[in-house]
Amino acid sequence: MFLEPFISSFLGTLFLGGVLLSLPIIIHLINRMRHRPRQWAAMQFLLAATRSSTSHAKLRNLLILLMRMLAVLTLFLFLQRPLVGGWIGWALGGAPDVILLLVDRSASMESRVTGMDESRREYALKMLADAAGKFEHNSHLVLLDSATRQAREIPTAASLPELPDTQPTDTAADLPAMLQTALDWLIENQAGTAEIWIASDLQASNWLPDDPRWENLVTAFDSLPQTVRVRLLATTQASPGNASISVAQLSRQQGGDVRLAADLKRSQADTGTATITRTLNGVATELETSVTGQSTRWRHRFAVGDQAGGWGKLELPADGNPRDNVTYYRYSDDHTPAGLVVTGSALGPLWQAAASAAGRDGRTPAKRHAPDDVTPADLRDATLVVWQAPLPEGGMADALRRFAEEGGRVIFFPPGQAGTARFAGLGWGETETGGDTGFAVGRWDETQGPLANTDEGLRLPLAQLGVRQRQQVVGQAAVLAAFDDGQALLVRQALGQGEVYFCATLPLLAWSGMGDGLVAVPMLQRLLAAGSRRLQRDSVAECGEVGAGDLQLEWTSAETGQRGDVQTQAGVYQSGDRWLVVNRPAAEDAFERVEDAAAAGLFGSMPFQLFQAQRDDTALQGEIWRLILFLMLLALLVEAWLVRPASLPEAVPPKPQPAAA
Repeated sequence: MFLEPFISSFLGTLFLGGVLLSLPIIIHLINRMRHRPRQWAAMQFLLAATRSSTSHAKLRNLLILLMRMLAVLTLFLFLQRPLVGGWIGWALGGAPDVILLLVDRSASMESRVTGMDESRREYALKMLADAAGKFEHNSHLVLLDSATRQAREIPTAASLPELPDTQPTDTAADLPAMLQTALDWLIENQAGTAEIWIASDLQASNWLPDDPRWENLVTAFDSLPQTVRVRLLATTQASPGNASISVAQLSRQQGGDVRLAADLKRSQADTGTATITRTLNGVATELETSVTGQSTRWRHRFAVGDQAGGWGKLELPADGNPRDNVTYYRYSDDHTPAGLVVTGSALGPLWQAAASAAGRDGRTPAKRHAPDDVTPADLRDATLVVWQAPLPEGGMADALRRFAEEGGRVIFFPPGQAGTARFAGLGWGETETGGDTGFAVGRWDETQGPLANTDEGLRLPLAQLGVRQRQQVVGQAAVLAAFDDGQALLVRQALGQGEVYFCATLPLLAWSGMGDGLVAVPMLQRLLAAGSRRLQRDSVAECGEVGAGDLQLEWTSAETGQRGDVQTQAGVYQSGDRWLVVNRPAAEDAFERVEDAAAAGLFGSMPFQLFQAQRDDTALQGEIWRLILFLMLLALLVEAWLVRPASLPEAVPPKPQPAAA
């Protein structure tokens, strides 16, 4: 589609320049051969007289040759119309056939630039539009944004900041996926010489420098028949201080209370108070909380009575990035959680009591089944499954996996015997005895999960939990609690919208002191409430990751009453009796960035140029043809002065001869 003659390539341009540059040399040598020297004995004495001026003549001839070569070279450069300055200037480079503009539209790109009334995204678009305007008459401009990852040709560079696909979003970016789309486009359209311009803030969660796709991408680009150059505009200018907020946990309790936990993160460590505006069904209330360091878990509880459901948001005051100051939530109808216990041991009554659910008529014990009697139908109304038996296999394992993917919680306790079965990649290893001293719990996550501190800030007594016997957990998972020797006590594996847990000990005297209920009961009650999500008709998703089924529905924003774009804009949306809560990805609240050298190394052997944006940049490039034209004229003037004819000596009048006698 965009194939052009190879004369536009660098190799063809270099060959043409070499031919033109050799012309002055050839002409100069031919001119020197016009007068052939002849030996004349009578004139030999004159050679000695003029030998002292020979070196000056050679120098003048050399200067004449150099000026002629310089004139031809500058003429050649002038015809190429080179650009220089900033990150766009490639020496002797002509306009490529295609320029792919990869624009990062993630939420982190909305952070403001210090001293300027614009975001990193707005700054990048302005610079790209200015630079691409120099090429739009000779190159095809193709836009590829991080939110849609669709390549679209744009008519003019000036329209870039106003296009719908360059506006702000609450999504994250995936740079390897964007480059893969660019590669596919180049192959599909059979493009000629191409350049890829990337505008990004180098956020590590978007660049994924450890992703194995980078190596495959570089290999694929190198295998293309044409050369593909990469130019990166790193918008890493200084920004004002920034804080972000996100809802980490939310559950509705019996009695009309809603509990939520929110994470507050700051770009700079600080200690003091933070103001949080809580909006509940359109009514705003200002709250204050104390913050310490860069990350704080804030817990809040409020009463909603017998309301069927409601929505709200948490908002921070304006700062360096207004895009991460808001997070949305929804509490839905009052669904009574229900537990299911699968065990054949004597611990059945204890598990039933610990996983009991509070209702209007008191507490209801969890249902209990033997491992051979439980069926997938028993999972229909459950929110938590306590499994103390050999790991399930076959149809029951598939049903339990679907239960977790729908939002339920499953926790496995040691069966006492090692096995080869695995569930969600985890299994049971050998049983270990701690002797007289036992195993001490060394650390656990106090900010999130079933072992977190209470709403009042009280810690669960895991430090005093004596463990005499444990069973090793086999497999890779997030460790929420561990012993002093590093072995895991409680691990978590995410599965769809739910979670799977493995606990390495039992509430038996021969195993541990967990039977007193100070650890086991709070842990199971929290899992019971968290698993109630699977009974709700609410969907929770991250921007850019909304399911295909939800995208087919027409959603209306609960905040504005207008139709919204659930794929790119965070908010609470409604479609009939369905609700959808969309927030920005949690990775967008991370402040780590990829170093310049690491970013350059990701592109391997590809031609790469990095430009660090600065506050005082007014343009990314400029044409220098006027300077080249001036140098050409100067070279011609010097050459004309050197070849000027020497001035003739004034004629001496003859002396009068004396008259003849």
